[in-house]
Amino acid sequence: MAQSARAIVIGGGIGGLAAAAALHRRGWHVTVLERAPSLEPVGAAISLAPNALRALDVLGVGDEIRDLAAWQGDGGLRTPGGRWLSRSNAEAAAARFGGPLVLLPRTALVDRLAALLPPGAVRTAAAATLADPGDGTRPARVTCGAEELQADLVVGADGINSRVRSVLFPAHPGPVHAGFTTWRVLIPVPGAEFASHETWGRGRIWGTHPLKDGRVYAYAAAMTPPGERAPDDEKAELRRRFGNWHDPIPAVIAAARPEDVLRHDVHHIAEPLPAYHLGRVALLGDAAHAMPPTLGQGGNQAVEDAVVLAHHSHDLAGYTAARLPRTSAIARQAVRVARLNMARSRAVVAVRNTAIAALSKAGPALFLRSFDGIADWRPPYASEQAHAGNR
Repeated sequence: MAQSARAIVIGGGIGGLAAAAALHRRGWHVTVLERAPSLEPVGAAISLAPNALRALDVLGVGDEIRDLAAWQGDGGLRTPGGRWLSRSNAEAAAARFGGPLVLLPRTALVDRLAALLPPGAVRTAAAATLADPGDGTRPARVTCGAEELQADLVVGADGINSRVRSVLFPAHPGPVHAGFTTWRVLIPVPGAEFASHETWGRGRIWGTHPLKDGRVYAYAAAMTPPGERAPDDEKAELRRRFGNWHDPIPAVIAAARPEDVLRHDVHHIAEPLPAYHLGRVALLGDAAHAMPPTLGQGGNQAVEDAVVLAHHSHDLAGYTAARLPRTSAIARQAVRVARLNMARSRAVVAVRNTAIAALSKAGPALFLRSFDGIADWRPPYASEQAHAGNR
């Protein structure tokens, strides 16, 4: 790798920072351009499955993240009245996929990834535009304010509404509304003791998970039209929709302040892109394959993207070949799970719950089955495994 080889990463989220760290490890001179005034992430917490943890092992921080995280896996799936449909445990998850499922605040992951980069590599309040994707004979060009930068590689990690994607593939229809909205909180809940759980109702779901630092991460989703907002505040909206569900849901809602509640409509890329690269530019994370959060794999796939992109940094066609089929299949599965857990028909919900309970008695919980072929992913190249220690 020539010391002058330069990469520009547009977007300082989890995927962008992971890509920057992976490229830096391979000798690239990396600059991250983030339009926001800080790297503080939007969102409360993130679940990392063994696939993402193995990618983080490649970056040298997998064990550190495991130590920071609440070990997730004990718990299961419930009905709004509190009945357990399916139970799972951390030991079963680790045995099935070769590692744990963990949960931690997004800020903790962002901070660790940023710390892998040299001083000055990340520039905030730096809105960037792809001016020219370049090709085999000329570099890519990026403008940032009045400045023009050239790069041997540009990484578009600028999220679901990616401007980089729209430059590369202007005919692509872009993201579409998934039919529902989500709420998230990360708060202390005094006296709360409970097993991690996700609860499926009719057109509504709720999840509650304790974190290692003593706080509680909770999320909810409901079928709503895009753009709808509560007439008063989103805490009140949660109380209206979920206030009569089983404990500890009412206590979590009561402990939240209105300003603690984040609400976002869910969009996803329904039509896969023709490729994840063009010229000297590659897309990753939500910019390439935004998916519903129903498998908790959005951030996980971005971290996978990052280490695979670094491996194929001089062969972007190889990056597309490695990532597009896998992420497209996972995105389709996330859509199918959304149809299942957000079903609104009373008859469909009754059949769904009966089937889940029966399947879970006959074998591994549905929660674990849904990660087959996903959580068991490993970086597919021996040289990177050597960087990952004994993982």
